[in-house]
Amino acid sequence: MRRVLALLGLIVVVGTVSVGVTAAWAWRALNTPAPLTPAGAVVFVPPGEPFRVVAGRLHNAGLVRHPLLLTAWARYRGLDRTVRSGEYRFTQALSPIALLDALQSRSDTTRQVTIPEGFTAGQIAALLEEQGYGGRDVFRCVMSDIHLLQEFALPGTGVEGYLFPDTYAFSQAAEPIDIVRAMLQRFRQESTALTARRGAVGLSEAEMVTLASVIEKETGQADERRLISGVFHNRLRLGMPLQSDPTVVYLHADPHRPITRADLADPGPYNTYVHRGLPPGPIANPGRAALEAAIDPAATSALYFVSRNDGSHEFSDTLEAHNRAVRQYQRRKD
Repeated sequence: MRRVLALLGLIVVVGTVSVGVTAAWAWRALNTPAPLTPAGAVVFVPPGEPFRVVAGRLHNAGLVRHPLLLTAWARYRGLDRTVRSGEYRFTQALSPIALLDALQSRSDTTRQVTIPEGFTAGQIAALLEEQGYGGRDVFRCVMSDIHLLQEFALPGTGVEGYLFPDTYAFSQAAEPIDIVRAMLQRFRQESTALTARRGAVGLSEAEMVTLASVIEKETGQADERRLISGVFHNRLRLGMPLQSDPTVVYLHADPHRPITRADLADPGPYNTYVHRGLPPGPIANPGRAALEAAIDPAATSALYFVSRNDGSHEFSDTLEAHNRAVRQYQRRKD
């Protein structure tokens, strides 16, 4: 390491003038960006993390070819202890020296924002407004930007389902379009990792996301997601309607009010009591667990489930057993 530091010291003294083959290579390496994929890269730097580990993260993200060289340069310049923690999004290739500069310039007003699993696009817009990042109408406008939809190859239904739930770190001055783009980039990374498994069950990306969004809204129980997915896969295979309550109220002004018989008979496109198959698009933004459940359903013969009114569900293979469960738990609820 001392030899590398001495070499870098010579480079600083003479600028870009070569001081031998090795010195010339080191200087070029520090000023040459590594190729960046179209999706960009996201790197999270926890508070107090040693710079050598940060350099390793940059290397793993494909941003830096030679993390040891960058570590030596940062130590020589005294910049290894001034890196700011937080989440960094890189959308263009930068040289190692430029990356190091970027890690020094993070705004002190950066705050973490958690997007919960199962929130709709409208709820996310409202949450971001509450956090002080701009009006919800501005976010709704950005979310319907045709250029943004084309950039991420999203379907005509829009960003619903593709705003990945996670904890993000945004500058207080962040532009709404950059905030939305960060969530879409995060989704694209997660979806790409599931491509092979999704193909194995014959689902397109849009079908996976749509089914996952229904699963997300049906249960908050981790151990039930794959079971509910199994029920829905069974119904789809048999040509039965999904009959999912959350799809019925998706477009309602007040989705939390009790569902009526009139709601169940509403011919709206998202009503899975009336229309067979998946709804025309996602009804919420699912997390990784729901996406995985959609493409990895439990092996079950169940075709029905009903809430036990405690957050869990009773699963049944036959309509007769399901009706008994409904009477049991509805009576208890009443």
